[in-house]
Amino acid sequence: MLWSIIKIIIFVALIAGLTFGAGYLIDSDGAGLAEAQLVIAEREYILGPIELALGAVLIVGLLYLTFKVAALLVAVLKWINGDETALSRYFDRNRERKGFQALSEGLMALASGEGRLAMAKAQKADRYLHRPDLTNLITAQAAEMVGDSKKAEEVYKRLLKDDTTRFVGVRGLMKQKLAKGDTETALKLAERAFAIKPKHTEVQDTLLRLQAESADWDGARKTLQAKLKHGALPRDVFKRRDAVLALSEAQDIADDDASGTAAETAIKANKASPDLIPAAAAAARGYIAQTRKRNAVRVLKKAWEVQPHPDLAAAFAEIEPEESADARIKRFGALTAIKPNHRETRLLKAELNLAAENFPEARRALGDLVETDPDARVLAVMAAIEKGEGAADPVVRGWLAKALTAPRGPQWVCDSCNSIHGDWAPLCSNCGAFDTLSWTTPPQSDAALASGADMLPLIVGAIEDQREAEDAPAEAAPEVIDVSEVDPSAKPDQDPVPEAEVISEKSG
Repeated sequence: MLWSIIKIIIFVALIAGLTFGAGYLIDSDGAGLAEAQLVIAEREYILGPIELALGAVLIVGLLYLTFKVAALLVAVLKWINGDETALSRYFDRNRERKGFQALSEGLMALASGEGRLAMAKAQKADRYLHRPDLTNLITAQAAEMVGDSKKAEEVYKRLLKDDTTRFVGVRGLMKQKLAKGDTETALKLAERAFAIKPKHTEVQDTLLRLQAESADWDGARKTLQAKLKHGALPRDVFKRRDAVLALSEAQDIADDDASGTAAETAIKANKASPDLIPAAAAAARGYIAQTRKRNAVRVLKKAWEVQPHPDLAAAFAEIEPEESADARIKRFGALTAIKPNHRETRLLKAELNLAAENFPEARRALGDLVETDPDARVLAVMAAIEKGEGAADPVVRGWLAKALTAPRGPQWVCDSCNSIHGDWAPLCSNCGAFDTLSWTTPPQSDAALASGADMLPLIVGAIEDQREAEDAPAEAAPEVIDVSEVDPSAKPDQDPVPEAEVISEKSG
């Protein structure tokens, strides 16, 4: 709008300047200005400034017309020689110039965020160029920019008719469906776009995410294989993510009670990525189901070397579920000896000794974690130790109160959005990112309070002890007092004899 006003002002100023100059030349009648003498056929002509100016304009016009006629003659000669499009190119050249000028202005408007102007320029360019493969792209993107999703979807559908723009149309419709939450249609469009351009990284990632969301693990693994084939994924990352997909597939199989197949799939996932904690735990349980306990021990020890985790300890305990507490402490020595100073190892040893009611050893295993890393789990273990050693109820309740308000400690946290998850999953439930959950300690501002279910037995025990202490005087039998022993000279402000004791003495 501003540029249009500026052009109008420049045009008016130019016309005013030309008018003023012409008037000046007419009023001055050529006095003091250059003149020209022209002789034609022995006749002499004197040209003043105005005649010279008009002559110059006429000469320029004649030259322009001469070049145009010459170009037309060249086009005619080419047409005569067999170039059937020579004449159409000659007449369309000006239209193409205007069309490409409008197309350029449309692209500039699109880059500067002027969606409405970009659509107007694209429409103008289409009138001159008749190239919908170019103008529709600008129109669709400009419609998305201004929020006109209906217009954008209409244009993307038109792009499907041309082979050169079909991929752009499919991709645009896919993004439209994703924005509306229609993941089922978006998945079909992503598969179609992937079939057209299997090397397109964005389409690969979108298809992989949608397949994972719909639990199409087999399709997701094929997409992942394509990413590796086309160089869009390093081999080590491919092995890790393929293991994640295999583990997810094993979990779905387990839900269908096909335990044998699930075990084999989990074992393959663990072999592909030994550091994947859920895969190691699932593989160990698969070996346990096959009575291959040594293999289960080997898998869990290897994973514990990478990162100690409570799920690994739980799977290790399932190897011998019927053993005594002391026997379990001895057997777990093979696991706790790997990283003895790790916080998870120290907590595991403390919990094992709690189960064996060896409270002093549990306190020694816990060490200085209460001071250096007091999360909810550490403080709950400390409360159990205090209770086991016979500490007063206020002391135990004090530790429990601290545990309830302390950070949760390490959890499954999404690397992309820092969302906290109770259990591992292949996809973040918040942002939908694939394979982004890591076992780490979230920022304290994001950490949730400890779950009351983990400490419910201790809390209930403390409350019951407190209730017993409070209810004991009320439930005790009242002391029978002999009325004859009561001093008859007692003063009125002294406590009277309870009515219950008087009734008891009379009945005696």
